[in-house]
Amino acid sequence: MSIRRVVPDVEVGEGEMDGNRDFYGLLGFEEVMNQGWIMTLASTSNPTAQVSFMTADATAPVVPYASIEVEDVDAVYEAVVASGAEIVHPLTDEEWGVRRFFVRDPGGRVVNVLGHRG
Repeated sequence: MSIRRVVPDVEVGEGEMDGNRDFYGLLGFEEVMNQGWIMTLASTSNPTAQVSFMTADATAPVVPYASIEVEDVDAVYEAVVASGAEIVHPLTDEEWGVRRFFVRDPGGRVVNVLGHRG
C-alpha cells in the first residue's frame, strides 16, 4: 500500500483561519485550498508538506486527527475493516473529489484515510 502524503488536521474555532494562514505563511506555507470549513496550507518548496485547519467536517461527525492520502483507498478500507478497527465515517465519495473513510486508531484518535478520484 502506497502512502502519498500525511497531513495533520488542526481543529480551530470560527474566525481563526486568517490568523493561522498568516502565521504559517511566515514559515513558508501558502494556502492551497479553502472550503470555508477546511483550509490547507502547503510548503512553497515541498508541496506535499502540508497542514490543514478545520472548524468542522462537512460530512463526517468529527474533525480527524490526521489525513492520510493513499494510492488505493478501497484496498486500505478492506484491510482496515478486516482488522476489526472501528469505522467512524463510512467509505464515501465526497463532492470535492475525494473518496474517504474515517477510522479510530488504537489510541482513540480518528484518522481520515483518502484517495483522490481521477
